[in-house]
Amino acid sequence: MTPYDLDHMGNNPTADMRHFEPDWDGYFHSSVLSSLPSSNRRGSRVIEVPARATVFARGERAETVFYVLSGEIRLVQRSRSGSEMVVQRTRLGFLAEATLFQYSYDCDAIATRTSRVLSIGRSEFCDSLTFESFRNCWIAYLAQRLRWERARAERLSLNTAAERIVHYVETVGNAGVLHLNQSKKDWAVDLGLTHEALYRALAQMQQQGQLSVDGPRIMLSKRRRR
Repeated sequence: MTPYDLDHMGNNPTADMRHFEPDWDGYFHSSVLSSLPSSNRRGSRVIEVPARATVFARGERAETVFYVLSGEIRLVQRSRSGSEMVVQRTRLGFLAEATLFQYSYDCDAIATRTSRVLSIGRSEFCDSLTFESFRNCWIAYLAQRLRWERARAERLSLNTAAERIVHYVETVGNAGVLHLNQSKKDWAVDLGLTHEALYRALAQMQQQGQLSVDGPRIMLSKRRRR
């Protein structure tokens, strides 16, 4: 099944997705997209995904590479007991890169808000890797993703909410200052915390002079900076 079959899926929540022609000139923010050979761009589409709709489901054939342009898509895995675990949250970037050379998707991709994703045929994407310039951009992107995931794993291994907050500001922010580009409720998910635990930790850290919060701006005190 491909995204272009969605209109024929009856009760599938993605049946009302709309498709648009990609604006390749507007994708300069991504070295991978901008370097995709024009010969392999044919058939690509921008898909508008309603909130709570499913982009793809676990077990479906992985015939498409997705890039999130706006909104947010979460990759969710479900345990045998039915509990959910978010394994990736993407607001700008590729989705489920690891499935590029897999037969099927191993998780569900669900939009948490109205989103737009660029779909590229997997065969066209893989063929593009024979071009050195594109291949080098893809390798650089994966290396960056690996650094992000290592930092995330390190952060989630920390025991306290305060330690995770400090780690996030130091690794994602600049010189001990973070300009939060998401809600604090969404940030709590990134930190592996409940939003109540995050609010309590922030309040306590402010009282202790460890950091200051000014709207979306979070600044560590100088004594907490490395």
